[in-house]
Amino acid sequence: MEKQNKYKKAAFGAGCFWGVEETFRTTKGVFSTAVGYMGGHTENPTYENVCTGQTGHAETVEVTYDPSVISYNELLNVFWNVHDPTTLNRQGPDIGEQYRSIIFYYDDDQKKSATSSKEKLNKSKAYGREVVTEIVPASDFKFYMAEDYHQQYLKKRGQSSCRF
Repeated sequence: MEKQNKYKKAAFGAGCFWGVEETFRTTKGVFSTAVGYMGGHTENPTYENVCTGQTGHAETVEVTYDPSVISYNELLNVFWNVHDPTTLNRQGPDIGEQYRSIIFYYDDDQKKSATSSKEKLNKSKAYGREVVTEIVPASDFKFYMAEDYHQQYLKKRGQSSCRF
């Protein structure tokens, strides 16, 4: 039980959750990952529901991490580098609000870090376009675990990426 208390949660939407989950899952300091749906209005959504684009949910990766090994800012760096945060409601060939770039923060420190890092990216013009990532409180939404076949999808198939 004591060990459990040292872990913190973070949640990110960055397009299709398979590749995002694999990247976080293999990051040092990440204890566990889960893929699911968050940020919408439909209770107990299924993958098929979310794919319609009418649930309001984003495909989301919930990350449980050890802050003594990896900081939230380092997780943010992973997040910014695993997708294009300048495309509204799309990542590569995937189009729809379920693929939007979104950060769900669990406390004021996460909110400050996420907001600050987004502002720095916009000031630096690192992407050449404005970062459109939403930053919202996790407390406003429930995380709904995706179906089992989506959990560690790429690992189960011996893949490290789903890039085209």
